Amino acid sequence: MRPESEEELAEAIRLATDPLEIRGGGTRTTGRQETNAAVLETGGLRGIRLYEPGALTLVVGAGTPLAEVEAAVTAERQRLPFEPADWAGLTGAPGIGTIGGVVAANASGPRRVQAGACRDSLIGVRFVDGSGTVVKNGGRVMKNVTGYDLVKLMAGSWGTLGVLTEVAFKLLPAAQAQATVVLPDLGAGEAVPALASGLTSPYDVSGAGWLPGVGAMLRLEGLEGSVRHRSGALARRLAPFGAAEIVDGQDQWRALAEVRPFHGQTGDVWRFNIRPSEAPRLVARLDAPVVLDWGGGLVWALLPEGTDARALAGPLAGHATRIRGAGAGAFPPELPPIAALTAGLRAQFDPRGILNPGRMG
Repeated sequence: MRPESEEELAEAIRLATDPLEIRGGGTRTTGRQETNAAVLETGGLRGIRLYEPGALTLVVGAGTPLAEVEAAVTAERQRLPFEPADWAGLTGAPGIGTIGGVVAANASGPRRVQAGACRDSLIGVRFVDGSGTVVKNGGRVMKNVTGYDLVKLMAGSWGTLGVLTEVAFKLLPAAQAQATVVLPDLGAGEAVPALASGLTSPYDVSGAGWLPGVGAMLRLEGLEGSVRHRSGALARRLAPFGAAEIVDGQDQWRALAEVRPFHGQTGDVWRFNIRPSEAPRLVARLDAPVVLDWGGGLVWALLPEGTDARALAGPLAGHATRIRGAGAGAFPPELPPIAALTAGLRAQFDPRGILNPGRMG
């Protein structure tokens, strides 16, 4: 099914008697299982509904390709603050990523350490719940905070509480200049203290990660003169960790957001959300190819198919999600109190249990 309007979508859900697999561009396959669910695509719900560059406000259909959204705001020298990434190459899916899929996964890129996650830029949503009811929440400006928590709730719900039809964002102006301080000689585990030093510095770092073949990377953005001064000062601050280089690095940050080193590689891809201080120990235990983001708070790992990454990693103050790979258990198990809250929310928003069964446990 591919409804072309919110009304068609609501009717399709009301009339559904079997489970539905909600699909935007099909590039975020986490937790998808082989079931008898009918596919409900949101690609027909596309288009920019409202864009006011002067107000830094964007309202867009959930099925709109992410690339189309980014092209529109880039043309006005603006950006989505959370730096969303296209996971098509990572998951190996043939589809085109949509902005609704970004919200459903709360997918946030390297700039999250400075600007917050996708949910922090989301100011309004429209969606259809599991009973076929159209729900509007939030608004088109930040001062309208009616139902604000429900807006936050939809980000990262993976289509289990409702099917997004429209999303509204606050935007930010694009930076005039950027520079990246690179420490090429540091390994993944060694990079974490250097990344922490950069993030706790007064130089307003907007990205801190590690890429194989590149090394530790710290990004600075803003006015040209400020970036030049801060990048030089940061390089001097990081001198105890090794020789630093200052480069443009724009493509390297896109590669980090998209986890390009794992594109086309066989194996399961796991994402660990942990305390940055635990990253070196995790990297050592995994003994596998990794990519680090968020100062070590996000660890991507490429492991042999079928590996129980949670058992391999041991006890951690965080959680692990299998982003690519088959089988159940992609999402981390929930503690009983959290599981009870999750079940209660699903009972309210999807009483028949038909939306994305199997997702999130």
